[in-house]
Amino acid sequence: MHLSTPRYDSARVLVIGDVMLDRYWHGGTSRISPEAPVPVVKVSQTDDRAGGAGNVALNLAALGASASLISVVGQDEAADVLAGQLRAAGVSTQFQVSSAKPTITKLRVMSRHQQLLRMDFEELFTQADCSEHQKKLQQQIGDVNVVVLSDYAKGSLGDCQALIATARKANVPVLVDPKGTDFTRYAGATLLTPNLHEFEAVVGACNSEQELVDKANQLMTTLNLEALLVTRGEQGMTLLRKAQPELHLPARAREVFDVTGAGDTVIAVLSASIAAGYSLPESVGMANLAAGMVVGKLGTATISGPELRLAVQAEQGVERGVVSQEQLQTALQEARSKGEKIVFTNGCFDIIHAGHVGYLQSARELGDRLIVAVNSDESVSRLKGPSRPINPVDRRMAVLAGLEAVDWVVSFADDTPENLLRALQPEVLVKGGDYTEEQVVGAPIVRAYGGDVKVLQFLDDCSTTGIVEKILAQSD
Repeated sequence: MHLSTPRYDSARVLVIGDVMLDRYWHGGTSRISPEAPVPVVKVSQTDDRAGGAGNVALNLAALGASASLISVVGQDEAADVLAGQLRAAGVSTQFQVSSAKPTITKLRVMSRHQQLLRMDFEELFTQADCSEHQKKLQQQIGDVNVVVLSDYAKGSLGDCQALIATARKANVPVLVDPKGTDFTRYAGATLLTPNLHEFEAVVGACNSEQELVDKANQLMTTLNLEALLVTRGEQGMTLLRKAQPELHLPARAREVFDVTGAGDTVIAVLSASIAAGYSLPESVGMANLAAGMVVGKLGTATISGPELRLAVQAEQGVERGVVSQEQLQTALQEARSKGEKIVFTNGCFDIIHAGHVGYLQSARELGDRLIVAVNSDESVSRLKGPSRPINPVDRRMAVLAGLEAVDWVVSFADDTPENLLRALQPEVLVKGGDYTEEQVVGAPIVRAYGGDVKVLQFLDDCSTTGIVEKILAQSD
């Protein structure tokens, strides 16, 4: 999928849902309280951020889209802070004020980038608290391209069906970030974006890719949805549409620092891209890229238009990352439909060194796409001994996925990749080291279906075992 940044300044998105104030108190900890066995935090910095539906609206504004927000707040200082932040960012706010209930506030005490405590100040809103939402939506529906319902189960979306009906009557798509186990309240929406945990809480556990697809299709039929986007953390995202094959996008390989607000970024970029005229698959691709960026930031955060444009340029239209074996087979079908040549290599890759990097670059030059299959931790222990691996498989895969030469990284639990080779049938099998082509494990399998086998050399004096032995020698 080729990605390019939409003209977000043409997008007009209305967000309706639960708005909250995310408060962060930061400070150092150097002692335990004499009053109780808890750390004492000397607060040196405070930070207030709009959360929930407010964070969705801020993400839209940061992209350059026109963002409006309908929600409920209390008659208090937190509401004033929220309103000031949102308006300063260019978000048009329409708050219904409850005199009896507080603005939803979440206070987090932080020290050394770790969350020590969270305190929630909230009372659930009722239908009476959000009685003006329908009227406000009717007043604005002619001026927006997309409506987003951001549900955090705090009561601000008392009558979803009326809101959905109003938008759909005006032919405006409705995207829902759902909550809870009763998805019937979202029936008739254009698209739902549950995470995997939320999805399985409604349809039951999914033990395979096919089971996930089957249950998603059934849910779309039951709720009369046009599409369903299941966000799956380290396994990426899966888009399901009526009468069309599923589309899976691998997770972007980067360090996960904080997932707070990642769902807000996903639905913001998704809705803004659709509002700017992009197709649903293209919009999901943009949302997937943005999600990989926002988890590298602390707390509720936004992705700006310039940041996203730079990320798109860096991607150069290439989908890459850590995938499951089933997901990889789906990706290979698309790659082969474009005539791309698949190169495969495998190994433990316990400590990535210069030899690996040079070898993988050479392997990539033998085709259009490079798969790196990595031995599981148990497999490495059987092959190398009980002291290995040094790094667990998820970290080894993350490092490999970050290399420019590597397209997909997949793990396997067997001692050899033979079963994986039979399933994937790459055009070229590559191995590094002092082997002959006849000694390469899996070579007969690849040659049997007409593939090629190549042996490449590592750089001199580069060896994982040698590096480990050198470290041990210096530590004695």
